[in-house]
Amino acid sequence: MTQHQTAQTMKPATAAKKLGVYLDATPAEFREGVVSRAELNALQTDPPEWLRELRRTGPHPRPVVAAKLGISISGLARGGVTEALTTEQIDALKAENPDWLQKERATQAEVRKESVRIKEKQAEQAAKAAERD
Repeated sequence: MTQHQTAQTMKPATAAKKLGVYLDATPAEFREGVVSRAELNALQTDPPEWLRELRRTGPHPRPVVAAKLGISISGLARGGVTEALTTEQIDALKAENPDWLQKERATQAEVRKESVRIKEKQAEQAAKAAERD
């Protein structure tokens, strides 16, 4: 008996999230349809011009904005940034380097240090446990 696989599809919002683009900036035909897994893979491997342009200039969704600024999404909200930003706006914000951005970058650096410390401690405990066995 053979099984026929149906094409896995997703909502445009999910596809936009996986592509790292702001849904409202995508073409209407992308927003109004559904995206199959094969179409998503094709968009990722050989992006059309509109996708390359969106990734290059934006507007970018909050996770991308946060990553480009080196802070968390929560840090964006605390800084009052709630909308999508273009690459130009992100660069201007980096150049301006307001107090809230400096504080959020410092907070993010501390979070990363703590994560590394916890991982090292867990690895050390695992090594000790392995020695006992």
